[in-house]
Amino acid sequence: MTISTAHASDLWAVTPADVTTDEALALLRDYYYDVANRYYRLHFDRDGTPEELESGLAGSPSDDLAEPDGVFLIGRYDGAAQSCAGLRCLDATTVELTRVFVRPTVRGTGGGARLLAAVDTAARSLGATRIILDTRLDLVEARALYARHGYHEIPAYSTRFYAEIWYGKDLTTGSQNGS
Repeated sequence: MTISTAHASDLWAVTPADVTTDEALALLRDYYYDVANRYYRLHFDRDGTPEELESGLAGSPSDDLAEPDGVFLIGRYDGAAQSCAGLRCLDATTVELTRVFVRPTVRGTGGGARLLAAVDTAARSLGATRIILDTRLDLVEARALYARHGYHEIPAYSTRFYAEIWYGKDLTTGSQNGS
């Protein structure tokens, strides 16, 4: 009898990628549509129109998630691009995490954990000792993922319209002191 010890999380691989590729742009579009439609459903009891979604996407460029001041990561599940995250340098020791997304069809397979582990490695490669992010209160799954991976609430560092809660993570000690 053969006993398999393979887990779904073993099918994930996360690597840096060019944020301008068709594959990256498709993930960013799926990310934007997912979070925007959640907002529209919560506040307007409807999905966003294609015009609203495309206009919002155009107003949220991701071209700064590239070297030398950032990085874009793509997570592949069994070879297919299924998740992404971006980092942008804010100063010599701080990076901002953004565009964290796992496609709904593969959520629960360990992709979020693999993605955040790769984020830590990429942040260190940029010289960061701290990662910060902002998000919305209704994105409860994302907030829970951040908390499970060492992020904790910090004081507001941005005034973006959709920013409702802020998190930080200290990379030097492994502690949760990101403020």
